[in-house]
Amino acid sequence: MVGWRHAILLALVLAFAGAQGAAAAVLVIDGAGDGHGVGMSQDGAEGLALHGYSARQILTHYYTGTTVERVAPEHSIAILLQSRLRSVVFSDATAAGTRALRADHTYIATTAPNGQIALESERGRLLSYLPAPLEITSRVPIRFDGAASSGVIDGRYRGSLRIELADGRLRVINSLGLEAYLRGVVPAESPSRWRPAELEAQAIAARSYAIASQPQTGFDLYADTRSQEYGGYDAEAPSTSAAVEATVRDVVTYDGRPIVAYYFASSGGATEDVQNGFPGAAPQPYLVGVLDPFDAGRFGPVTISLHTADRRLRGIVQGTLRSIVVTRRGVSPRIVSAQVVGSAGTTSVSGATLASALGLQSTWDCFSVSTSSATLASGWDRACERPRRLGSGSSSGPTGRTGPTGRTGSTGPTGSTVGGTVAGTGATGSTKASGTSGSGAGAGSSVSNAGGAVGPRP
Repeated sequence: MVGWRHAILLALVLAFAGAQGAAAAVLVIDGAGDGHGVGMSQDGAEGLALHGYSARQILTHYYTGTTVERVAPEHSIAILLQSRLRSVVFSDATAAGTRALRADHTYIATTAPNGQIALESERGRLLSYLPAPLEITSRVPIRFDGAASSGVIDGRYRGSLRIELADGRLRVINSLGLEAYLRGVVPAESPSRWRPAELEAQAIAARSYAIASQPQTGFDLYADTRSQEYGGYDAEAPSTSAAVEATVRDVVTYDGRPIVAYYFASSGGATEDVQNGFPGAAPQPYLVGVLDPFDAGRFGPVTISLHTADRRLRGIVQGTLRSIVVTRRGVSPRIVSAQVVGSAGTTSVSGATLASALGLQSTWDCFSVSTSSATLASGWDRACERPRRLGSGSSSGPTGRTGPTGRTGSTGPTGSTVGGTVAGTGATGSTKASGTSGSGAGAGSSVSNAGGAVGPRP
């Protein structure tokens, strides 16, 4: 457990044998961070920007051993906005395939029995049958009525919309240039009021992620956190568009190749090795845990009755919940694996599974038990303190690992300590433009509504 102790028995004892009338026990959870913990912390990047770091210095801090280089000229990218639709309603379009449309009219596309797409007027009058896929084009951003998978309602999108038939339903794909796409990503991922260096770092990371990610069948990326949050034309802001323009064609590279630049909302003070954050992922030299000196994001105490905890762990706990034993923490120290001990047996789970089941926003968690009538006891223990050096990802033995490059206390632009001892506190609890990332906020949590953290595709 981050080199500090052997496996810790978390005090989740179910007081089913207590005397009648005794106060009901509650599970008290304190934690750190928001999201999967791999790559760049958005809150931490803003903290570094506030302390004088440039976009390139921010990126090379989080992505060990990387450089920022320019890629070939812009290419187009296809974003899945929504799928499995019975109909698609759109406006501001001037053409559907070869058929001219009026930009001030609203149209409806539906499936047709002959495998084509039926184009109807706003009132449902059939206008024509058109071959699938159907390309919707315009000289201005096109409005797609209804909800995109990102949560955007009645959004407008640069480029064109492609309506496809898939398994008897319709799906909508937005095709546009990469830089135009990023104009709708950066403000959905980072608040537009943040420092230019953070917004530029976000733009470069998002561009790197888009270029290096493996495409899906028929499209490149999702419009939500399965890839990156994409708000379309209406999300754009002058400051974030300026960040995209200032970094045109810049990407994060390792050994000359663009990397899948994972990022997330808040680290709580340290990021995590990719193989610990995403169980089953192969280790990558540029996705290793680093200390995050200006991200002190914390959450809790979150309280859950043991009865509720038992219910949330249904399908995991065998019998009645007795305790949870953390068997391994990562370097940050997020929970990598744990055992859920029930009255009928023990189940091994990943930290991500445990956090998701309990409704927590991060796998960096500590637990204790209190009573509903008592003063809430803090769940913090040594494993959840802000680390001053990183562990080995094992539950035994000190490691001496000190920083992203093995150097203790490398100095940043303002003299802050980056590699070793944590220096100060910084941006915490910021509110992002989009929905909650990671596994969701726990009940009773006072944490930020952070958004858009990217992770591996399902």
